[in-house]
Amino acid sequence: MLQEWGQNKVFKALVFGFLVFAIVALVAYARLAYKQGDSAEYQTISVVGVSEMFVKPDIAEFTFSVMAEEKDATAAQGKSAEKSNAVKAYLKEMGVEEKDIKTTYYNLMPKYEWAAAAPYDSMMYPSTNQNQVLVGYTAEETVTVKVRALEKAGELIAGVGSKGATNVSSLAFTVDDTDEAKAQVQAEAIADAKEKARVLAKSLGVRLGDLQSFYDNEPMSSYYESNMGMGGMMKADAYSAPQVSAGESKISASVSLTYKIH
Repeated sequence: MLQEWGQNKVFKALVFGFLVFAIVALVAYARLAYKQGDSAEYQTISVVGVSEMFVKPDIAEFTFSVMAEEKDATAAQGKSAEKSNAVKAYLKEMGVEEKDIKTTYYNLMPKYEWAAAAPYDSMMYPSTNQNQVLVGYTAEETVTVKVRALEKAGELIAGVGSKGATNVSSLAFTVDDTDEAKAQVQAEAIADAKEKARVLAKSLGVRLGDLQSFYDNEPMSSYYESNMGMGGMMKADAYSAPQVSAGESKISASVSLTYKIH
């Protein structure tokens, strides 16, 4: 009976040892599989695709300002509004729609001057004690104009000066609806990235797997080119009717694609 008990003890020990070995082996295998899967996750390639196209602008934009200075705030506002309304009326007479005339800035601010509190501190030295004295108010309005008839842009820039505009900004040419062009250049950028990925995978001797990520590197933007350089804000009365050319607008796209490789 003792012999039988001893044999059972040995058998149980062997079973226990086998179970421990199996558990250790399973843990080791799981760790190895996890590491392999984790490393496989980073077996990728990334490429950048770009595209651009040039389109003809169909919109011109410029801004003008009117300004009035009066001793009374109400008078300053009234005089500024009178100038602004005269310019806007002229623009409408020239075919610019009301929806394309937009006030983008308005400001009414007091105007001060420094005045000495007393003519002299002594018989020999002027007074250094000065006070700010309110002498009036300045009203200013800035309006953005969208011109759809490009051939009239130069004439309108010259015309607003004769109607009371104080300053006119640089003329910018844009495309009114760029959705279709943006969609096209983005599709071409994606196609460019796919082709680069195919060529790169072939050079590396690997196969492309599933697409892992897509990233639009930058907003598709348009750069407007014109042969009319007007600089910053200029006095409107400095212009006669200039001849302007819209040039071309560049719309570009850049995308990044990341693929798993095998």
